[in-house]
Amino acid sequence: MTQSTQLTSSDAAAQTGGSYADLKRQIQQAGLLEKQPTFLIIRIIFNLCLLAISINILFVTDRLAIQMLDAVFMAFVSVQISFIIHDTGHRQAFRRTKTNDLVGMVHGNLLWGGSYAWWVEVHNQHHVNPNTPEADPHIDIAVLAFSQAEALGKHGILRFLVRYQAYYVFPIMLFTTLSQTNEGLRYLRDRRWKYRRLEGVLWLAHVVIYCSVLVVALGLPTAVLFMLVHRGLSGLYAASIFAPNHKGMPLIDSDAEIDFLHQQVLTARNVQGGRFVNFWCGGLNYQIEHHLFPTLPRNKLYLAQRIIRQFCASNDIPYYETGLIRSYIEIVQALHVASAPLRRPPLVQSA
Repeated sequence: MTQSTQLTSSDAAAQTGGSYADLKRQIQQAGLLEKQPTFLIIRIIFNLCLLAISINILFVTDRLAIQMLDAVFMAFVSVQISFIIHDTGHRQAFRRTKTNDLVGMVHGNLLWGGSYAWWVEVHNQHHVNPNTPEADPHIDIAVLAFSQAEALGKHGILRFLVRYQAYYVFPIMLFTTLSQTNEGLRYLRDRRWKYRRLEGVLWLAHVVIYCSVLVVALGLPTAVLFMLVHRGLSGLYAASIFAPNHKGMPLIDSDAEIDFLHQQVLTARNVQGGRFVNFWCGGLNYQIEHHLFPTLPRNKLYLAQRIIRQFCASNDIPYYETGLIRSYIEIVQALHVASAPLRRPPLVQSA
């Protein structure tokens, strides 16, 4: 798959076979939708141990090379922490919504430094409208265009930039954390919800603790450098995991009448690679399974895949999966094709 196609009403009508209710019944009978608090608690303890190791390194060495390697390591740990935000945001761990929210806020606001509530709202909108222009916030990125129509609709400096989007799509991922923090703070400023004050307090605590620890351990100049490396690579790592899920996959026409099952399967891409990829991607490599059943715990996704892949094969529903590197190539190719009209020289009318 090398470019994003647009699924229209006629395309949707051509998709037949299979019932989401039938598929869900199979998943339920397999007991895969049961909450997994023990798994999540083990993951939380594991992540906190990694974070403790990273913080300890800050105080036991004054070698810049090791400190920068620790910044890289902390970026890895931060994204592992963000997977807990994702798990609790989808209510995969605990039966009580309040428990999921509290664990999510501790990880999202205190440990990650963003807004848990903002992320949940935006991500849920994405799940309802995957790859639907003007409805999916995950593809509402000003400096990118995922279709030729969107590219042609850009103006000014954005039109110039999008022309070369395939070349800078991965470098701009370095700014993901900065963008998420900015959007999260705007959300906390403008929106009202029951845990708003708690989120604000946790976020302020994150800023104070994070900056204080780094400045005390490293001194101000090195602390700033550490922050740049840590935050930049955290964003790159997180975005490089989320990007293969849908980028470069078919877009859904806003007027298309398509059922939930086909909408979720046709717009998602699974990433192959076994246990390492599953660990590296936090289970998001099973994107088709996750989108069909968002509350299904990530440690059960591989079992769900066996059922869902067979179900799709039996009902002639396209089920797409590829390797991680190949997914990146497909994303770049899709963006290059989408911006192609902006690189064509204007037609010169003959006298």
